[in-house]
Amino acid sequence: MTARRDRQRPRKPVRERVLSAAFATFRDRGFSRASTLEIATRAKVSKRELYALFDDKQAMLVACIVARAERMRAPLQLPTPRNRDELEAILTALGVALVRGTCDPDVLAVYRLAIAESETAPGIARTLDTAGRQTNRAAVVRMVQEAQARGILLPGDAAAMAEVFFGALWNDLLVRLLLRVTDAPSANEAEHRARAASELFLAVNAAPGRRPRSTSD
Repeated sequence: MTARRDRQRPRKPVRERVLSAAFATFRDRGFSRASTLEIATRAKVSKRELYALFDDKQAMLVACIVARAERMRAPLQLPTPRNRDELEAILTALGVALVRGTCDPDVLAVYRLAIAESETAPGIARTLDTAGRQTNRAAVVRMVQEAQARGILLPGDAAAMAEVFFGALWNDLLVRLLLRVTDAPSANEAEHRARAASELFLAVNAAPGRRPRSTSD
């Protein structure tokens, strides 16, 4: 009966199985020591099927990183804030999403893999940086520029201003997580961290003058 149920249970698509097996192998053995034979064996596919999907081991790794980087990625188009209250709310929500996404165990595993393989496979770190960190910063920079155009924020280097937010949001949390000397923050802790980062950002960068009322007031 159990064997029959197993046969009737739909199997994951081949690509999904290969990427899942590849990530588990990279995480357990490191990129350099992982073999395509072990990946194919874990995925229960032939090497021919594997190479029909991916040119090489590097391509599998890139696909694994991009999939997990999406968990720590900000929306590519953040809403345009109309006043300071909306900007603070957007930054706080964004901060919570980034902290919770980056604290995902698989995302942290990719970071550790990039660090461990930085000398032999520096492309891992570059791919992670491009797919995650740079994308997030670009989205925040665009929002800062839009807020500057509306007079919500002071004029200046939007990229440097965005770094104030990210620096306050993370401080040394990511390093401590990678070293396994602290636990991932709870939902309440992530919100507190994000709110504090947003308040600091506005204290430094908000344009002077009366705080506008929210349009919902």
